[in-house]
Amino acid sequence: MYSKMKVYILTVLILFTIMGCNPEIKPMVNQVYIDSLIANYREPVCALLNNRDLSFWKNRINPLLPGFVSETKYAGSLSTRFHLYGDIQDIRSADSIIRKVDMDFNHREAGADLLLGHYSILQHRFKEADDWLEKAKLNGLKKYEQLTASFDVDFELGRYFNANNELKELKSASDYGYYFRRSKMDHLNGLLDSSIQAMMQAANQEKSNPFLEQVALSNAADLNIHAGNLRTAAQLYTTCIQMNCADFHSILGLGWIALVSDKNDSLAEKIFAFVHSKNKLPDALFKLIQMAETRGDSVLERKWALAFEKQATDPVYGNMYNKYMIELYTGILNDPSRAVQLSERELGNRVTPQTNAWYVWSLYADNKTEEAYKQFKKNVSGRPLEGLELYWMGKMMQGMQKGFNAQAFFKAAWLNKYDLSPAICMDLEKQLN
Repeated sequence: MYSKMKVYILTVLILFTIMGCNPEIKPMVNQVYIDSLIANYREPVCALLNNRDLSFWKNRINPLLPGFVSETKYAGSLSTRFHLYGDIQDIRSADSIIRKVDMDFNHREAGADLLLGHYSILQHRFKEADDWLEKAKLNGLKKYEQLTASFDVDFELGRYFNANNELKELKSASDYGYYFRRSKMDHLNGLLDSSIQAMMQAANQEKSNPFLEQVALSNAADLNIHAGNLRTAAQLYTTCIQMNCADFHSILGLGWIALVSDKNDSLAEKIFAFVHSKNKLPDALFKLIQMAETRGDSVLERKWALAFEKQATDPVYGNMYNKYMIELYTGILNDPSRAVQLSERELGNRVTPQTNAWYVWSLYADNKTEEAYKQFKKNVSGRPLEGLELYWMGKMMQGMQKGFNAQAFFKAAWLNKYDLSPAICMDLEKQLN
């Protein structure tokens, strides 16, 4: 009996040792940390400082004496508040202020044009951003600003050849702007390790600017999720939150890891609900849809889908949430004709492999299979796609009885499985097995 007890104790000790040496057994998102983060949330110092700047620059503006510096500083503070709390009216107000500056200075200020291009990109008005950039160039935009802004516009509009050439010219700068944009191009080209490295280099360039450093680190976390490095992503998100407790993008990132890796839907729900209560963008609602989807709770899923639709289709958001609505209209909300309308509108805004894939999927979901396949062969086949679009193309091929092609798309989508909702991942597993 004594011998058996010794064997039992030894076995238990070995198991505890194995568990202690294997960090994968530990949850990646700590429940205690999240509880503390939520319970002790206070407006961050950066927000308080920005509120001070808002008040200062607003009071410096004289409606009877149009100026440039105070107006642009005030607009910049509104833009910062938008990035913090997601109130779309802040960026629309900033846009209006700089449009007035542009008029007051007889459309001759390159700096105003550059800002308006940036605000247009934030609102997914990409062709408008292109127009503002051309005006800025005519008004004497400096070379560095011309290259960075041109890259941003060309990249968003799918003019990747131009964007790549601009990146080559930027290389000599070897600064935050270069590395940040190089990371985006490497990601597009499937060079994920290089993309992560470049984004981390961008962060290292801006140790003196916590906001820019945090943005780069948060983007690096996103890329690590894409690569399947979820523990690294969780560590980076946590670092970002320590720098700014109102980094709701990183907080959502931790919620996503809790959902897809830790399988802790209750913690994920708590995180998403918290972000929804603090940030005015509808992004957290979309995560709540996916959380409900994971539970198999169709009633809750539809509830959050309708809440997201109500907010995301508000005209103030323009084209910002077209992709998400296309996913819902070809899925739970089952209105594929609306998806076709949105994808056509998106193509009027920018033509990229992704937006063409959205159009193809919408046509297929709307039973326009022949036209969908025609558009696929013309504008999507052989072009770089993200995980969701790869999955959609696989489902279309499967529906068209093109099993070999479907499997190829499913395998490619599986490489991006952590970017996909748990429900899609379950379907992918089923298809690949």
